[in-house]
Amino acid sequence: MIYRFSTIILSLVLALNLLFSCNNKLSVEAMQYATMGQKVYTQHCQNCHGANGEGLGKLYPPLTDAKYLNENRKSLPCIVKFGMKGEIQVDGKSYNQEMPGVPTLSTLDVAYVLSYVSTYFAKDNKHFSKEEVENLLKNCP
Repeated sequence: MIYRFSTIILSLVLALNLLFSCNNKLSVEAMQYATMGQKVYTQHCQNCHGANGEGLGKLYPPLTDAKYLNENRKSLPCIVKFGMKGEIQVDGKSYNQEMPGVPTLSTLDVAYVLSYVSTYFAKDNKHFSKEEVENLLKNCP
């Protein structure tokens, strides 16, 4: 069982390493966070936001808009953990579907999933550290 789990993790790390290898500006830590974030994303976010962060029509916004992610960086941990209500503009389109949060996610899991979204979907070079997410979660409404 442990061997099988180790093999799966190693395969996942190698696959994501290939995905990120073209982007040599990512640190090893950023790649590790993004690799772990893919698992969190698949489990908690993919059903609404799509396998590639493309969103779901007019219901759920895409997670590929680097401008939106950068402009709202400080609120993203709160959105992931506690959800959000109200209209937002993403990539020039309006969305007004309530997003449930995932309050059971640890601070590290929030950092992982946001790192995955920002580096893989939005092609950003800066990941979310555990410390950054901890500090930002202190300011949630």
